[in-house]
Order: sequence, then C-alpha cells, then structure tokens
Amino acid sequence: MKYRSTAGISPDVSLEEAVVKGLAPDRGLYMPEKIKPMPEEFFRRLPSLSLQEMAAEVAQNLFGEDVDPTLLKELTEDAMNFPIPLVKVKEGIYSLELFHGPTLAFKDVGARFMARLLGYFNRENKDRLVNVLVATSGDTGSAVANGFLGVDGVRVFVLYPKGKVSAIQESQFTTLGRNIEAIEIDGTFDDCQRLVKQAFLDKELNEKMMLTSANSINVARFLPQMFYYFHAVGQLMAAGADTENIVVCVPSGNFGNITAGLIAKRMGLPVKRFIAANNANDIFFEYLETGEYRPRPSVQTIANAMDVGDPSNFARVLDLFGHSHDAIAAEISGATYTDKEIAATLKSTLETEGYQLDPHGAVGYRALEEQLQPGETGIFLETAHPAKFKETVEGITGKEVEIPERLAAFMRGEKRSVEMEPDFTAFKNFLLSR
Repeated sequence: MKYRSTAGISPDVSLEEAVVKGLAPDRGLYMPEKIKPMPEEFFRRLPSLSLQEMAAEVAQNLFGEDVDPTLLKELTEDAMNFPIPLVKVKEGIYSLELFHGPTLAFKDVGARFMARLLGYFNRENKDRLVNVLVATSGDTGSAVANGFLGVDGVRVFVLYPKGKVSAIQESQFTTLGRNIEAIEIDGTFDDCQRLVKQAFLDKELNEKMMLTSANSINVARFLPQMFYYFHAVGQLMAAGADTENIVVCVPSGNFGNITAGLIAKRMGLPVKRFIAANNANDIFFEYLETGEYRPRPSVQTIANAMDVGDPSNFARVLDLFGHSHDAIAAEISGATYTDKEIAATLKSTLETEGYQLDPHGAVGYRALEEQLQPGETGIFLETAHPAKFKETVEGITGKEVEIPERLAAFMRGEKRSVEMEPDFTAFKNFLLSR
C-alpha cells in the first residue's frame, strides 16, 4: 500500500519510507492511500478473539501488503503481550485500562509495535543507523524509550519540557542510557515538537543523519492504536452488553489516539460517535464551536500529557473528513475542563464509584458522564496508571496511591539528561555532534 501526505504535494511513498521518514517533505503527515474495511466475519468472531489474535488480523489488514505475513503476526503478538481490560465503572460506562503495559501508559501499544516494525525494515540494513526523534509531554517519551531500548541500528533522542512532566514520567526515559538520550528543553511541549519538526525539514541534518519520529505523526505509532478500540468492542460483545449505540470518549492532546479510533470506525468498528475531551488546552473544542482552528501556546495543567496547543494530528482529522467542519462536528463532540473540574471528578469518582482515575482519565470520564444519552453505552480511555501522577492524585483524594514495582525501579535509576534552550541551532549542533 502507498502512503500519501496530507499536504498533497510530496509523492506517495511505501510503508517503509513512511515509517523511516516520519514526516513528509512537504510537512504533511502520511496517511494510507485507502482504508480497507475488515470483513463481516471478523466482527462475528471478535468476541472470541484474544487481544493478540485480533491485533494480528487488524495488522494484516493495515500492513499485510508490505510485511511478510508470518513475521508481521510474530511482531504484532510480541508487541501486544500485555492485557488491556475493559472495566465497568458504573451502569453504562466502562473504562478501557490502557496502563498495563511496560511503562503503564497507552503509548506502549504504538511504541512497541513501531519499534518492532522498524527493526523489521532494518533487518537487511545492518549498517543503517536510524535516529528517532520524539517530543513528549509525558508518556510518549517513556513508551518510545522503553520500546526501542537496545534495538540494533536505532538511537532515540527524547525531547521533553523542563519541569512539566511528573518525576515518575521523567525517570522512565532519563535513567535508561544505552541507545536512549534525554534532552531537557527549557520551554513547553510545543517547543519540543517544533524542534523535532524543524529537524526533519533541515537539509544538512537529513544528509548526514537518517531521522524519523516516534511521535504519533509516524504512521507506525498511531495506526496500531486502533487495536484497543477493536478489543474494547469485542469485550463489550463478549460480556453481552448493548453494542448498538457505543460512544467512545478519548482524552485528547496531539489527536493521534482519536484519529486511530476514527480510522477503526472507517474499517467497520461499530462506534456511534466519539467525544474528544480536552483540558484547558481547548483548541479543538474551539474549532468545533467556531469552525476556526487557532493554535496557541499550550498551558500547563494537571493532565499534562494533553498540554498541546497545536495538535499535529488535526491535519489527519481534516484529511479524513475532507476538511469539512460540519462532517467533523457530526462525528465528534468536544468538552473542555479546568484543573479544578478535573480534580473534582477524580475525587468524586473514587468516593462514589470506588474507581481511581488518573487526571487524563478523569477528563474522559467527566465528558462521557455529561454527554452520554439514554440507550448509549460509553467507553472512556484510561490512558495511564494513577501512580504516574502520584503527588497530584494523592493531593486531590487524600488517599495513598501504591507505586507498582515497574515504576519504582525506574525511580531508583540515575537521571541523565542534557539541558537545552528551545533553540533550533543549538539542537541541530547537538545532533550533528552525536
């Protein structure tokens, strides 16, 4: 299958080129040239399929034309070797717990799959060194760093905003060493993302280094995220729940997550509609309300992984819907919440339902509670383990959050990072010196 740029200028490329390049030369994001529906018999079998079995079939639909089927099945099953349970929180509302992977965040899915797919493409290029650049507002950095740790022929540079990720999140990518380098930018996530994008478009850098991205701008990072949407619906079916009117609420930052869900729907997934839930960074909510997209500097919130002022994947949403505001608004509703509202939801849900949300899940849960209509079944994405935001969550609820051993092990490591101003020349010179 060919992959085309959302900007419509650069020529179509192969899957390998799209994965290795990350960003198209015309600054667009790659999209598959066609979206193939899953066969009807797949949905009949979906309730009985394991996560790995289902993911292998969806991966075959997405990537089967470009990757050896046997190896694709193996790498998919290896990437998806942890549970993603659907948990009932209250009548009609379910939490899709995406925090049971190695770094306890939803981005483990895409990062692990991409690492293995890039390794597949690199298998016959033993001398090729691929440099992965990734900007993170929290969980992306840890998922990508751990997904690529020790992968031959790959070096990872993680850019993150100084003082704007939790201590636990920071420890997950600054203590690894080996082929992982952490760069602490004195700025915002948007500064980090801007530096990464500038690097992809710099002629000298690209002549001297092979660069790619592991942010959700990369097709191999965001497309596999649709696995868990299929798995969620399969679990609803298996439980005998009403699946006629499913509403999925996605805590949204860079919009790769919800874009994967939208493509899954195009492939036949029976979802009635989506809700994009924002924190105070309400650029998409404003677009839904006004029809105007006005990016601006992000503001810091307690749901920090969603602190994005110019969502990269908005270009993919526009592309999917032919740049029609009416079509987008018909399929996706929005919501936006202050830190005070997020905290109140987190606290009250623990008290009334006995369910511990993280700040991002709280955004999704609140939007779903407010917008779910009679006769609808709601799923919200619980994107990270509450322990990753231990101080924030405990400060809100007054209850201790136990730290899983996997997280505790990261915190015992020694932090190694390079501090840098949000200046592209300094970043470029740093890369060239490596």
